[in-house]
Amino acid sequence: MQVEPLEISDVKIITPKKFGDHRGFFSETYNQGAFEAAGLDYTFIQDNHSYSAPKGTLRGLHFQTPPHGQDKLLRVIRGAIFDVAVDIRKGSPSYGKWVGRVISAEEWNQILVPVGFAHGFCTIEENTEVLYKVTGKYAPDCEGGLTWNDPDIGIDWPLDGAPILSAKDEAYQPFSEFDSPFTYEA
Repeated sequence: MQVEPLEISDVKIITPKKFGDHRGFFSETYNQGAFEAAGLDYTFIQDNHSYSAPKGTLRGLHFQTPPHGQDKLLRVIRGAIFDVAVDIRKGSPSYGKWVGRVISAEEWNQILVPVGFAHGFCTIEENTEVLYKVTGKYAPDCEGGLTWNDPDIGIDWPLDGAPILSAKDEAYQPFSEFDSPFTYEA
């Protein structure tokens, strides 16, 4: 397993080994011991699966507030996404900044997004399926989000025209009105 910290080093790209032959391939996509050996101590409690038929579907920017924050380990099993994490931890040197990467079935990479980050992605291929593990249960009363196209954040989404959004994602608040419940711990 290869672990690569991004420009905001708490967000990481994880690339599992993939062993192939004439029959196909085998890959261990998650191993708790390997994660711990790499200094990644997470206890995932739930797996989620999303499917987006059209290219340009945008989901986000989402987070869950304490006490039900969620670390996420996300991978794509079909298609590709542009995945984004926005640092929303008060006091962080990268507060309000974002990092993004293409995560795809072809690249066989994953992204680890810790608690204290708003998370979102847009599909860059049709019929994209995303699997992700989370460390906290879904708690609707702790659900929150930020406007996907907030100019104060300035995410450069790879979209051809307007994204396909849910009504909930269209209604999220701008970053300038957000009072973050997350605090940076060095």
